[in-house]
Amino acid sequence: MSAISPLRVFIIDDHAMFRAGLALVIGAAMPNCLVFEAAAIDEAVRSPHDLVDVVLLDIQLKGLNGLDGLSLIRKRWPQTPVLVLSSQDELPMQRAALERGAAGFVSKAEPPQAIVQAIQQAALGGLAFRAPLAGAVTLPRLTSRQCEVLDWMNQGLSNKQIAQKLSLSDNTVRRHVQDILEFFDASSRTEAVFAARDRGLIG
Repeated sequence: MSAISPLRVFIIDDHAMFRAGLALVIGAAMPNCLVFEAAAIDEAVRSPHDLVDVVLLDIQLKGLNGLDGLSLIRKRWPQTPVLVLSSQDELPMQRAALERGAAGFVSKAEPPQAIVQAIQQAALGGLAFRAPLAGAVTLPRLTSRQCEVLDWMNQGLSNKQIAQKLSLSDNTVRRHVQDILEFFDASSRTEAVFAARDRGLIG
């Protein structure tokens, strides 16, 4: 998400009334936000919207369900965090969502402001689990923004140049770089890039 671009949220839910209501909630909380909608996985992946910052994905969908379709959504928008938004908030369901690559899980029973906060948290690169996740093991992984920074690091750009490319502040990029170093347990940018190449995360 660019600092000068509106947040782009894609809601995938087969209940038109729920989609409309959630879009109104998001619009009221974030007036500049762009909200896209689809009722099913196949409709979503055919969408012409290539730039999406957060995907809200229901589990119970007509046709392919949300969990089984998560891989298709992540393939369509590989750098976009996916929040599973469902009334089925049992612990096994949350774990299944996490294991399949969801950036977070939000219960539909949460108040509207909590859902908005989860969207904002995911857009900033954080994990968002708004329903209890006691005992769950969260697997460390790079956020979509950190992946972008890592890619520019691999191309030899300085923090200042990366900040310009991503329309971020120098301090924000510096923090992302530090988090990347900690993720790879590296003491330098070069060491982190080599570690990322070894893991096949970058070419």
